[in-house]
Amino acid sequence: MAKQLRFPFTQVHIGRFLFLLIAIILIFSLRPFLEGVVRITYLMDIFFTVIYLSAVYAVSQKRVIFIVAIFISILTVVLLWLTRLTDISSFGIAGNIIGSLFFIFTVVMILDHLFRQEKVTGDMIMGAICVYFLIGLIWAFVFSTMEILQPGSFKMAQGPASQPAFTYYSYVTLTTLGYGDITPISAPARSLSLLEAMMGQLYLAVLVARLVGLHISQSMMKKSR
Repeated sequence: MAKQLRFPFTQVHIGRFLFLLIAIILIFSLRPFLEGVVRITYLMDIFFTVIYLSAVYAVSQKRVIFIVAIFISILTVVLLWLTRLTDISSFGIAGNIIGSLFFIFTVVMILDHLFRQEKVTGDMIMGAICVYFLIGLIWAFVFSTMEILQPGSFKMAQGPASQPAFTYYSYVTLTTLGYGDITPISAPARSLSLLEAMMGQLYLAVLVARLVGLHISQSMMKKSR
């Protein structure tokens, strides 16, 4: 389904993961500077909507996958905005669960594509980076849902428990920085936080090994010619 695009007036191809990577980076780089302009909850919803659409494009190489991705993403976006407009917590829980499933689906599709590649390309590297970012977003949804279902699972040093706060906590955990301003209190919260930290380190180790292996293979093939 996804067609190969080019930058205007050039022959440089636009990879399928470029838009997704830009959308994810925007959620971190622009949000802090726009907090005083619009409500942060609506701002995050706009960013996540863009990420969902970019993710659909990234995995839409087959019609069936495109249909499944667009259906789940539309359902997630609808629940996302219903949560803000109605303040019904059940919509928030359903949105978090379906959002997590959508990102898991996206990660699986991207990894399936990456591990079938035989050359290290810029698009492949961007896809691998997108997967790492998406893992953090998946866990952010998991932690947010846990706090809704079991209030007090996390102790906040300042500010209320919110989706932006759990997004921040997720990446701090994924990278094993551990600033300590958000602390898991309940046993499930601690176990899941530990699991995310281990997943982040294992992913980087496997990814680096994959890229190094492909690079060595490419180098050997060039020398043999």
